[in-house]
Amino acid sequence: MAEREKGQKGYCRSDERIFVARADLHMWEEPCISGEAGSGAVFFSGCNLGCVYCQNQQISSGGRGREVSIRELTEIFLRLQEKGAANINLVTPDHYILQIAEAVLMAREEGLLLPVVYNGSGYEKRDVIKNLSGVVDIFLTDFKYMDAALAEKYSKAPDYPEVAKAVLEEMVKITGDPVFDEKGMMQRGTIVRHLLLPGHKRNARDVLRYVYGTYGDKVYISLMNQYTPFERLEKYPEYRELCRKVTKREYEAVISYAIELGVRNAFIQEGETAKESFIPEFDLKFHE
Repeated sequence: MAEREKGQKGYCRSDERIFVARADLHMWEEPCISGEAGSGAVFFSGCNLGCVYCQNQQISSGGRGREVSIRELTEIFLRLQEKGAANINLVTPDHYILQIAEAVLMAREEGLLLPVVYNGSGYEKRDVIKNLSGVVDIFLTDFKYMDAALAEKYSKAPDYPEVAKAVLEEMVKITGDPVFDEKGMMQRGTIVRHLLLPGHKRNARDVLRYVYGTYGDKVYISLMNQYTPFERLEKYPEYRELCRKVTKREYEAVISYAIELGVRNAFIQEGETAKESFIPEFDLKFHE
């Protein structure tokens, strides 16, 4: 465990300083998060996972980002609210969570009224999530794997399934049943995302079966087909299965399985989502 206050860096490549790669209105989340106004997304640099297929590699491991203070982060939240954001969306926030929580509470004292979204990988410490009660209103969390071997191969995290189960339990305890406003925007609740990987329908079915079987309609499930193959993987024979997009047939098979299970609260993607234009430009832009 890294002692960040002494300048040490953890696996996420971060110390106690906060680095932000982008803070702007973001239209590409689930409809109840982005809506028509856009989600006030703050993309934090660094990540506690090492997914070989990461679409945000520029900031997760590429070192891209600008240092901000807690005061500056507070001001970013308030500016996003002024610009009409539907919420404050904290993207990969876990390694800065103490500083972020302080900034959120400070912003609320200064007039922040928007719900706060914790947008993470599902690979957090349970105690971290437990302490977010009163800070976070919505959890937008990944559930990548039920297969420990896949988690080891693709994310160097064989314990991912057990960790994700534990933190999801804590998230649902905090948020309770989903709550929406009159415009259909989520004000409180948990959304579980699963990114379908090419050739891995079984893993997707296992995730669906666990999440829906455990929580039913208390959570929304977001099935994503936007996996984007990157040229960087082509030089690694062990990842050759990841060098293609998810097929329409694969994705429809997973949707059909969700319907068979009885899933009602779900989001699915339509059209061409697996392309680099759907990846934000990490240009260090802060919404002025």
